[in-house]
Amino acid sequence: MRFSSPLGHGRLIQRYKRFLADIIVDERELTLHCPNTGRMTGCAGPGWAVYYSTSDNPKRKYAHTWELCRDDAGHLICVNTSRANQLVAEALSEQRIPALAGYNRVRSEVRYGAERSRIDFLLSGPDLPDCYVEVKSVTLHEGEGRGFFPDTQSLRAQKHVRELMECAQAGHRAVMLFCVLHTGIARVSPAEHLDPKYAALVREAVAAGVECLAWKADISLEGMTLSQPVPVAV
Repeated sequence: MRFSSPLGHGRLIQRYKRFLADIIVDERELTLHCPNTGRMTGCAGPGWAVYYSTSDNPKRKYAHTWELCRDDAGHLICVNTSRANQLVAEALSEQRIPALAGYNRVRSEVRYGAERSRIDFLLSGPDLPDCYVEVKSVTLHEGEGRGFFPDTQSLRAQKHVRELMECAQAGHRAVMLFCVLHTGIARVSPAEHLDPKYAALVREAVAAGVECLAWKADISLEGMTLSQPVPVAV
């Protein structure tokens, strides 16, 4: 995935009201749309370098979208959570994730489960069980290459694990795919110290047959691509 045009650059002042961030660009203040509903722990340090895309849609109130930032250690982080599904969709279409290769049909946002969620991707193919893939963007880095999900308690994430368990128990493949969007992360774990219920559910899900995969993105100012698997410890 390549950015459609060169990214602008500034320095972060603050993120606020969840969907807004103010930055300094050439000594002037600019407000960006922040496409991230989470807490963004460790992703929004004051003074950090911020990289943003620009839309030519005249109807947008905020034309600029926060895409990346660079932390004090020099790591690039993608804060635009919609990019995770774009990267996975690209990798699936190009058959670049061996564990998910061989499927010739990929559908997105398909309703499933007793709790009526929408699965990120439903894979199907000849002589293969349907494969339900839930994508989670991982950006919480706590040093020494350790990455965690979620970055705060998440009832929504807990629900998704329960529904993947239902899929596995019904005889389908069910996959939790952690999409690592932080260049400093080298391995992934459920964040038991932040959401112990989620971590317990993931362990229960793995015991019930749910697969956990993690793939890391190469990130540059020109674009991103899922490039390598990383270990998952549950």
